[in-house]
Amino acid sequence: MKTIMVSLVIGFATLSLCGADAAKTDKTLVVWVAPANLTHRGGSALTIQSGDQFDGIVFGELQAGKWMAGSDFHKRTEKAQDDYILETADNKTMVQMAVVYKGDEIRIYRNGEVYASYQAKNIDLLSSKNNIAVFGLRHVGAAGGHISGAIEDARIYSTALTVDEIKSLQPNRKSKIEPYAWWDFEGGKVEDRTGRFAHSRMKNGAKLADGKLVLGENSVLVAAVTEDGVKIATRGPAPRPPAPPYVEETPAMPKDVPANWLTYHLAHPGPGVGMPGDPNPAFYYKGRYHLHYIYKNKHGFAFAHVSSKDMVTWKWHPTVLVRPNTGHGMFSGTGFFTKNGRPAMIYHGQGSGNNYLAFALDDNLDEWTKPVAVKPRTKSGQAAKIRMWDPDCWLNGDTYYAISGGGPPHLMKSSNLKEWEYLGLLLHEDMPDLGVSKNEDVSCANMFKIGDKWMLLCISHGMGCRYYLGDFKDEKYRPEFHAMMNWKNWNFFAPESLLTPDGRRVMWAWCRLEGAQSAIQSLPRELSLHEDGVLRIKPLRELKKLRYDEKNEGNIIVKSNSSHMLKDISGDTVELSVTIKPTSAKEYGVSVFCDKDGRGFPITIKPESKVMAMGEIKPPFELKKGEDLNLRIFLDKSMVEVFVNDRQAAVYMHRHDKDNVGISLFSKGGDITAKVKGWKMKSIYAGQ
Repeated sequence: MKTIMVSLVIGFATLSLCGADAAKTDKTLVVWVAPANLTHRGGSALTIQSGDQFDGIVFGELQAGKWMAGSDFHKRTEKAQDDYILETADNKTMVQMAVVYKGDEIRIYRNGEVYASYQAKNIDLLSSKNNIAVFGLRHVGAAGGHISGAIEDARIYSTALTVDEIKSLQPNRKSKIEPYAWWDFEGGKVEDRTGRFAHSRMKNGAKLADGKLVLGENSVLVAAVTEDGVKIATRGPAPRPPAPPYVEETPAMPKDVPANWLTYHLAHPGPGVGMPGDPNPAFYYKGRYHLHYIYKNKHGFAFAHVSSKDMVTWKWHPTVLVRPNTGHGMFSGTGFFTKNGRPAMIYHGQGSGNNYLAFALDDNLDEWTKPVAVKPRTKSGQAAKIRMWDPDCWLNGDTYYAISGGGPPHLMKSSNLKEWEYLGLLLHEDMPDLGVSKNEDVSCANMFKIGDKWMLLCISHGMGCRYYLGDFKDEKYRPEFHAMMNWKNWNFFAPESLLTPDGRRVMWAWCRLEGAQSAIQSLPRELSLHEDGVLRIKPLRELKKLRYDEKNEGNIIVKSNSSHMLKDISGDTVELSVTIKPTSAKEYGVSVFCDKDGRGFPITIKPESKVMAMGEIKPPFELKKGEDLNLRIFLDKSMVEVFVNDRQAAVYMHRHDKDNVGISLFSKGGDITAKVKGWKMKSIYAGQ
C-alpha cells in the first residue's frame, strides 16, 4: 500500500467585508499528511468547526482521489472538480497543497502551481468560543466519510497567508507568523503549542507514533478549548459539536411569510426547526393558557413556549427550556399542578437517560427550577431497573402517579414528588383483549379523568395517536376500550391536553405534514365522554372568533351520480358546516379544492364500508339510523381537518393549485339533500 506525504493548506478572506470585519474571516489551515489509502472517501485531515458550520481539508468526498475545501453543505466547496488533479504521489514524495480564501475568491495551489480557482462567500469560524479542531472525520456529526494515514504537523492561522508565506512553512518548525493553533505531535502527547485548544481526545484507534498522529479507518481526534467541549464532541455513537453560549431566543414570524404557510393553525416560525414538534406541558394558569412544543435549534432539542387567552391566537415567550439551561435536551412530557397549585412539568431529558421534574418560579412560566431527576425505588429500597422514557404525572387524591413510557410502560407513585415507589407495569394483568398488545409502545402519554373513566391518550411510534378508556384496579390501569386518532404515518401524533377553567378537556397533536412548515399543531379539540360511552370530539368553540363573511347555501338537492358546485362558498382558508339529511346513497360527501370542472379532493361517507374516506385514509364512522350527517370541515391552505358528527375527526394534507378553490357536493347511488354554511377564516398571526 502506498504512503503519500502531502502538505495541504487552506486560507481565506472576504472582500465584501472591510477593516476589522474582514479580518474576522481570514484564516489558513495547514496540514502535512500521508494518506494510507487513496480510495477512502470524505474524511478530513484537519477541520475547524463551530456548531454545524465547518471548513476542512477533505479528501475524496465529491470525487475519489482529489483534495478539496470541505464545508457545511458544500457552501464553500467547488462542486465541479473534473479539472482537479488526482493525487498519485508515492510514499517518498511530499506534496504541498494550498487553498487560499481571499475575499470571495478561493484558489487552490499544488506545489505553488494553480490547482483550482473559484468564488465562494466566507464565514468566521475563529471568533467562536465553542469551536473545535477535528482530525479524521469530515466534521463532528458527519454521517460518514473517513481518512486514514499519518499527520506530521497541523496548523491554523488567523490570517490568509500569501503563496510565498505558504512555501516558507516547514513541518515541526515554528513559522515567522504566529499561528492560531499548532500541533506538531511531538513528545508523545497531543498538544496545541499555542495553548488555545488545551483539551483533546483520540478515539477508534487514533494514536501518536514517531512524532505523527496516526489515523486508522474511522479514527478521530478532537481538540477543544474546554474539557466539556471534548466530551460532548466525542460522546457516544452519534456525537455532536459543542454549542456556543446560549443567547436567549424568541420564535417569531418572518417579515415575508411564505405563501404556503398555514393561516390559523399554530406552527413553528423559526429559528430552528420544529422536528419533532410534539406539543408538551400545557396549563391554564392565572388567566392564560400555556403550551410548550419541541423544536430543534443549534443547542439541540428545546421547548418553545406559547401562551394565549383563548387558545386561538398565541404569543411566543423566550425559549428558556433548552440544553444550556437544563443540561440536557428536552423531550416529551406533560404539565400538571402540585397539591398547592403550583405548575410543574415532567419530561424526558434527551441524551441523559433520565426523566425529570421542574417547577414554575413565576406567573408567566418563563422561569423554572433546575431539573430534578425522578429516581423510583422498589418497596425494598432498590433502584428500579426500568426504561426511562416519555413520562406523565398526575395527582389522584393525595397521591402523585407517574408513567415512564415505552413498551411496556411502567408506573410509580409518590406523596411528595421526591421519593418515588415503583409499582411495576402500568397495564393490569387482566386487561381484556382490545386488539392491541399489552406491550405496545405507550409514548407521549397523558392520563386524565374524563366522564366516569380514566383516559390514557398516547402514541405508539408504529401506530400513531391512540387512546384507552378504563379505570384503576390494584394500582394498575385496566383499559376497557381502545381506538385510534391517527390514520396515516405521523399525521396526528404526540398528543397533549389541558383542563380549562370551565371543565373542558382540550387536546392538541403534532401534525407532521409534507408541504407546509414544521411543528404544525392540530386545531384544539374538545374531548368529552357521554353516557353512551362514546368519546365526543369537537373543534374548539373559540375558533368561531376567526369566522367572517358568512355565506349560506340551503336546500341543495344533488341527484344520484352527479355533483353540485357551491355558488357562494369557495376558498382554501375557510370553515364549512355541511348538514346532509338521511339518504340511501351508496357514497356521498364534499369535494374541496375543485377546479372549474368540479374535480377536487373528495371527503366521502361510505355507509356500507362504515368509513369516512379522504385521500389514502379511511377512519371508521357509522351513522345511526335516521341520523343527519354533520361535517365540520376546516381548510387551511393545503391542510384539511374534518370533524364528523362529533364522533370522529381526521387531518390530511392535499396540495392543490392556488386557483382550484371550488367546493362541491356529490352523490353516488342515490339523491342527497343538504344545507351548507361557510365562513372565511382570519389569520391567528399578527400582521398576516
